[in-house]
Amino acid sequence: MAQLICRDLTLGYEGKTVAEQIDFAVHKGDYLCIVGENGSGKSTLIKALLHLKKPLSGTITFGDGLTQKKIGYLPQQTVIQRDFPASVQEIVLSGCLSGLGPFYTKEQKARAQMNIEKMGIADLAKRCYRELSGGQQQRVLLARALCATRELLLLDEPVTGLDPKVTLEMYDLITLLNKEDGITVIMVSHDIGAAVQYADHILHVSRKPLFFGTTEDYLKTSIGSAFTKKGGERK
Repeated sequence: MAQLICRDLTLGYEGKTVAEQIDFAVHKGDYLCIVGENGSGKSTLIKALLHLKKPLSGTITFGDGLTQKKIGYLPQQTVIQRDFPASVQEIVLSGCLSGLGPFYTKEQKARAQMNIEKMGIADLAKRCYRELSGGQQQRVLLARALCATRELLLLDEPVTGLDPKVTLEMYDLITLLNKEDGITVIMVSHDIGAAVQYADHILHVSRKPLFFGTTEDYLKTSIGSAFTKKGGERK
């Protein structure tokens, strides 16, 4: 049974359509990358999956035990968010959705510590978030997202602004979570080269969807071939 099914979605703002006829399903352990031109509706789709933005039409259905509360989300960062004056430990703990202020349970604190260690940032736990590098901040936010889920991660452009070395490290972390921990990954990316290298499924959105299926099949299509020539070949 699929964890997530979208049927005939139409997305937009104030009645203006940005994407329509979106149909896809995600199963446990999938790694789906959502690609497309700027303004094609990629981030709008993520907001719809999180119930932050209601589709103009169509349905989004959860299955296989997945609920909205079991989704971990790593959003695009704003300048204000990068300057947030809290400690790493506080930010990661905030991913435990039922925690309020200092009233976190021992189990939640243990979960936060486990994810801090998993992301390799244990030595940064007491540091102020705004003092960290971009790559360190993304590891903090990924640890926070993991506190909310062991099921599915939604990642919106997780490597934007990172240097090439740190970008590869972030992709490796995400792949590790997918392949070894069995966490389903849905990632929005403008990096088509990375998308076809790491993801096993591709959703290419435009005003109307251009493709949904396996990465292998995507590379055989004319649109997949054209975009990979622009963004890099699969390794």
